[in-house]
Amino acid sequence: MDAAAAVADRDGLASVSMRTVGAELKVQAMSLYHHVSNKEALLNELAEWVFSQIELPEIDAPWREQMVRRAQSARQVLRAHPWGLGMLESRPVPGPALLRHHDRVMGCLMAHGFSAALATHAFSTIDAFVYGFVLTESGLPFAPGEGAEAEFAAEVAPSAEEYPHLARALAELFGAGEYAFENEFGDGLTLILDGLELQLSGTNIR
Repeated sequence: MDAAAAVADRDGLASVSMRTVGAELKVQAMSLYHHVSNKEALLNELAEWVFSQIELPEIDAPWREQMVRRAQSARQVLRAHPWGLGMLESRPVPGPALLRHHDRVMGCLMAHGFSAALATHAFSTIDAFVYGFVLTESGLPFAPGEGAEAEFAAEVAPSAEEYPHLARALAELFGAGEYAFENEFGDGLTLILDGLELQLSGTNIR
């Protein structure tokens, strides 16, 4: 699976096959059939491999801390292996790593008072945020780095007369010289977790 991941990292998920993984391992493709039955099984195992890279939450530890750690781990894994975004929930047959991952997340939340429904809402919302954020990061029109956002904003700065609210927002964001898009991850996750805490305490936030 490490070899399959290396092929996907270098050439994209569509390039993963028995032949290319065999070449990565410097063996004949037929040798792989001792380990996986076909390409579909190989992709199933690769999806399992991605799940196994993400840190599992501890059931007895504070739920909010554990959701942050898991989200940060998922973001790190998916940034390193962006092809995994389309695989995590799409395989037709869930494997042990996927089931273990889901069981542990649900267990951590339900152990701290979440109903099954609220735990499911939390799980779905956090993952949607993580996946969407990684997808956005992978498509940014500039390379992350100190001052990269400000430099890009200066290059494409809109007319303040035509877009006054956007111009004001950019001026405030970059006025202090400290804005970085990557910090939006922690801020967005905090908003989600704050909302979940209100729901957990029974507060109506609609």
